[in-house]
Amino acid sequence: MRRVKMNILELLKLEFLKVKRSQIIPLIFIAPLLVVSSGVANLSMYLTPEYTDAWTAMFIQSALLYAYYLLPFSMIVVCVMIAGQETRNNGILKMLALPVDRHAMSMAKLCVLTVYLLMEMVVFLAVFLVAGWIATYSAGIQETMPFLYLVKWCAGLFFTMLPSTAVMWALTVVFEKPLISVGLNFFLVIPGLLAGATPVWFLYPYCYSGYLVSRSLHAFTTGGADAGFRLFPFLPCAVLIFGLALIVAATRFGKKEMR
Repeated sequence: MRRVKMNILELLKLEFLKVKRSQIIPLIFIAPLLVVSSGVANLSMYLTPEYTDAWTAMFIQSALLYAYYLLPFSMIVVCVMIAGQETRNNGILKMLALPVDRHAMSMAKLCVLTVYLLMEMVVFLAVFLVAGWIATYSAGIQETMPFLYLVKWCAGLFFTMLPSTAVMWALTVVFEKPLISVGLNFFLVIPGLLAGATPVWFLYPYCYSGYLVSRSLHAFTTGGADAGFRLFPFLPCAVLIFGLALIVAATRFGKKEMR
């Protein structure tokens, strides 16, 4: 009798059950707490009641380091933790013995990873709002909180982070040893700041989020228009990189165990 394959919704439910008791949730709080507390604290020493654009300055101060390094680093660790759910006690072999398509399983895991990325952005926004309110209140600044501005830039960080997150997951799948995948991903994150300063930054997905904040910093310091972040050629390259990483991860996931 032909077995019916599990659909993607059933796989997603199963994947979330697997990571329910993991340490991923506490992990996604660490980077936002560190970067926001340090960024706002450093800038708050210079805040006065006459200070203008305090919220924008605090956001850029916090988000620049976060977008280039701490956010990618945290996603790398989450990738390894999600993949580790299958390596313990030969879990991948048990899963492949079920009516589960390995390509769909890889897609479901990437969806879970994306949800955790979204959750970290929400945590970052929430922590920043609290820290920023405390800083402006303590300095006696009457500036209105630009909530929509902050939401817009956090959404931008989320979407620009998707291509590199997909590449991180693909490398985690391709290199079964966590030490190799973590080391390679960390190595690719480090030159992100340099890559973002080149004319071909759009070819390097690990710098996308940092480049977005850099454009915001440029607009803030020069008083220029919005951020100068152009969708072309960024968007076609980002979609292509995301799609290729998705294909690599789907085709390589569980391939060794199926032999």
